[in-house]
Amino acid sequence: MTTPRPAAASAGGPQLKSVSLREQAREAVRTRIVLGQIEPGQVESVINVAATLGVSVTPVREAIMDLANLGMVEIIRNRGFRVPVLTDHDLDEIFRIRTMLEAPAMADVVQALNGAPVPQFRQLAEQITDAAREGDLVSFLDLDRQFHLGLLEVLGNRRLVGMVSQLRDQARMQGLQKLADQGELTQSGEEHIAIVDAIDAGDGELAAELMRKHLAHSRGIWAGRQEAGG
Repeated sequence: MTTPRPAAASAGGPQLKSVSLREQAREAVRTRIVLGQIEPGQVESVINVAATLGVSVTPVREAIMDLANLGMVEIIRNRGFRVPVLTDHDLDEIFRIRTMLEAPAMADVVQALNGAPVPQFRQLAEQITDAAREGDLVSFLDLDRQFHLGLLEVLGNRRLVGMVSQLRDQARMQGLQKLADQGELTQSGEEHIAIVDAIDAGDGELAAELMRKHLAHSRGIWAGRQEAGG
């Protein structure tokens, strides 16, 4: 499994290649939403987003339709789209459901692997840590998504993967930039390495507990603080 690092965004936003523009636009807008770079509650122009991404309006419009189907945006007829406003209660619900799904799943992952090495996840964990250390938020989010969903894919339960993927899309991480600027995001990256260590050691109980603590830490990141109960 190869995991190439995506290119870092330019100062004006990520510039897209000419291949699979719809998919690239969807991922670029998804990242901007999760990072809170698109202000929730405000109507955004598809034309303005297309200009920021350096592409035509058509792939962006198609991407926005895809995101609307996922519940990430609301289409505003003849005006553009809007990102729904999430309260702290909404984010707490997302955190709790992810914890109920992902933490115990780690014990199942250890059992399913049955001692098989997972170098692809160690590589991802190290790349996540590097991206955190460098403050490369686009790469951090992309690699983090690959890591979490990839581990769940080991179980062969596509509904579980789909549910966690949707929950990730619904979260907001406005605090990510702040912690990166303060050099405090690296700890989150290193937590991925600890989870892989536990999986490699065949310790399902430890892997589950480390995932629970990692998600609690992530909830703190969503709010722009270092910890959120652990």
